[in-house]
Amino acid sequence: MSDTLFSPLTVGAIEAKNRIVMAPLTRNRADNDTDEVGDMHVEYYTQRAGAGFIITEATQISPEGKGYLATPGIYTEGQVAAWKKVTDAVHKAGGKIVVQLWHVGRISHTSLQPDGQQPVAPSALKADMKTFTANGFEPTSEPRALETSEIPRLIQDYVHATKMAKKAGFDGVEVHGANGYLLDQFLKTKTNKRDDQYGGSVENRARLLLEVLEAVTNAWDGAHVGLRLSPFSPANDVSDDNPQETFEYVVKELNKFGLAYLHMVEGATGGSRELDEGESLETLRKLFDGIYMGNNGYDRALAIKMVDDGKAELIAFGRPYIANPDLAKRLEHDAPLNKGDSDTYYGGGSKGYIDYPFLEEATV
Repeated sequence: MSDTLFSPLTVGAIEAKNRIVMAPLTRNRADNDTDEVGDMHVEYYTQRAGAGFIITEATQISPEGKGYLATPGIYTEGQVAAWKKVTDAVHKAGGKIVVQLWHVGRISHTSLQPDGQQPVAPSALKADMKTFTANGFEPTSEPRALETSEIPRLIQDYVHATKMAKKAGFDGVEVHGANGYLLDQFLKTKTNKRDDQYGGSVENRARLLLEVLEAVTNAWDGAHVGLRLSPFSPANDVSDDNPQETFEYVVKELNKFGLAYLHMVEGATGGSRELDEGESLETLRKLFDGIYMGNNGYDRALAIKMVDDGKAELIAFGRPYIANPDLAKRLEHDAPLNKGDSDTYYGGGSKGYIDYPFLEEATV
């Protein structure tokens, strides 16, 4: 086996010390009133600074973008100051960190929205999903369709969050266009029934994503911007009549932005990597001119093989990073992995968050 996975790589403006990325992981431990991260987050991310780079938990671009209890934001000065402690600590530990910019769209609840308003979506279609509120898991609320006149404001929310991320000391931003959240809801036919310039044809359904990317890369050059997509994932009750056609168009359009990387959920989010007939990640990969990051169900052997075969330049690991703060080191040395405690994945305190042992501690 080759050691390419463990070798450095320049990813846009990011000098990654290896090809192993910590994937975004929602952990529901931010202050629910201010959407600010705290001291535990500083320790949590610093512990994982051995990754080529870290992608933070999904972080809302505005109060309207929130869909789960105790998730962080990146739109106020207080949130910037709180995140700055994280970025400073990660950099001091020799790591790199980008923030994932999130708008959940319809995957929300009125209790999490400003003034108890309805969540927004491409179309007024309720998701058959639950979200995490002060009362535990509750069905998502019925959304209202965004007015065409509101789209420029929405795009500016992404721009504002990007500028705040830069101010907070992040090494870049990742636009979250995956997993059935707002941008993915616009892309896919099941959730987008609009009859304006943002609905109907693939060019129209992709318009919002491409306008967001244009605005974000104008606010911070493309070398500091990544994008996450999930073409074939049914996560959060989305689907597309012809995902291969939709995403071939989208991926070709991405090349004009000079993005740092494309982060792809391969198959069903957190589930099977199998694709239906006519669906091809390899075709999509070949259409993208830049650095490709694979994600979903990777173990050490598959990660090494995909990088060695030239099918991916970066591999993102999610759940293994919850229980293994030094995952990159463990993978390099083919060391055993800690098992995660799923009861502490979402919400809670330091237990199951910053108390997993490092390799040296486990050996001792």
